[in-house]
Amino acid sequence: MLNFTCFLSRLLLHWRRSKRSSFYALISLLLLCLLAYNSASIFCIRFHFPAKAPTGPAIFLPEYAAGETRMPPPVPAATKIRSGVKLNTRLRLMQKNRNLVVLTNRTAMHHPKRRKRHALIGSVIKILESEGAEQFEARVNNFFEANSSDSSCELRFFMTWISSSQSFGERELYSLESVFKSHPNGCLVIASNSLDSISGMQILKPFAHKGFKVTAISPDFNFLFKNTAAQAWYNQLKQGNVNPGEVSLGQNLSNLLRIGLLYRFGGIYIDTDIIVLKSFAGLKNVIGAQNIDLATGNWSRLNNAVMIFDKGHPLLRHFIEEFALTFDGNKWGHNGPYLVSRVVSRLSGKTGCNFTVVPPMAFYPVDWTKIGSLFQGPRSLNHSKWLFSKLKQIRTQSFAVHLWNKQSRQFKVEKGSIIQHIIFTSLVITTNSSSLV
Repeated sequence: MLNFTCFLSRLLLHWRRSKRSSFYALISLLLLCLLAYNSASIFCIRFHFPAKAPTGPAIFLPEYAAGETRMPPPVPAATKIRSGVKLNTRLRLMQKNRNLVVLTNRTAMHHPKRRKRHALIGSVIKILESEGAEQFEARVNNFFEANSSDSSCELRFFMTWISSSQSFGERELYSLESVFKSHPNGCLVIASNSLDSISGMQILKPFAHKGFKVTAISPDFNFLFKNTAAQAWYNQLKQGNVNPGEVSLGQNLSNLLRIGLLYRFGGIYIDTDIIVLKSFAGLKNVIGAQNIDLATGNWSRLNNAVMIFDKGHPLLRHFIEEFALTFDGNKWGHNGPYLVSRVVSRLSGKTGCNFTVVPPMAFYPVDWTKIGSLFQGPRSLNHSKWLFSKLKQIRTQSFAVHLWNKQSRQFKVEKGSIIQHIIFTSLVITTNSSSLV
């Protein structure tokens, strides 16, 4: 600093001997230098580097990104996290599932998005499960065993219902009626918390009065997926560590629930928008193709709206593992039709997993893109002939018809339509057919 002062003094003396204008220029230059020096000293950032790295455990802050989970560095098993959260070093599930949100700091619990996600998950699980869900296994077994003693439970059917009991409407009731029209000695369990209630009993009461065996029981996910890959996934979900995505979480949980029901009990699963046309008695370990490749004749996509499998079938366990390891709540169908398609595609031709893929006409005679044609009445003579031909084909080649409710709810059942004929011949409770049009 002393040398710098001496330099300025000499420079000032030199310029005093020069012209007066040059002196003012010097003063301006000096002021600029002082300003620059002062600014540099104010905004200077000093970094202190310790000689040795701290020996204590590190704290990892979670980072969130849409559709992505950033994993923390590996932590030794004996290491404890300061926040009190213990990390499980067995992270096979987390490493493969990009939609798991790994939390390593309790402060993340107070994140607004996390609170919103946790509330959403809680509300959906509340619809699916009840406090008495632990009795699920006993109730299902008692229902089947009680009805098998008098040979009135020839086939076991399962459905799921994830909405309120008030939203269980005419279409769903038509589906139930069609089951008992073709299987009067069958038994039907609806896995549903909302229907396992007084209001649900009132909905199902007409079937009981007719002697049909149907009941609604709140499901127990912990029992259904015990000792499977889905057990850890479901626990992570309840803790808010799984990103549910944009697709309905209830829909995705229904995809998992139907697999678990067949895995634990065996039987037939059908969606509530399926109209059964004939007996399923001859079907065993079957899943249906939704589309086929016209060039090769091979299926291009399967669907999980109808599945028939023995208890503990290995293909079902593969479905469960695929769901837990590849769950993605942002892609429609990823955890349902596309899931079963992926797994079956990998396992086709391998031994130890015997099953049959039936053609689309079995359960999906009309694709969702053309389902409106089944709701239309005759428009002309040629159209009337087409309707008659299509109806005959469905009745002879199909075991069931998928109504694709998501796409077809907007359609009215017109007089003379294929759907009117199909539903009318499937009724066992409803006597007023005018409600169909």
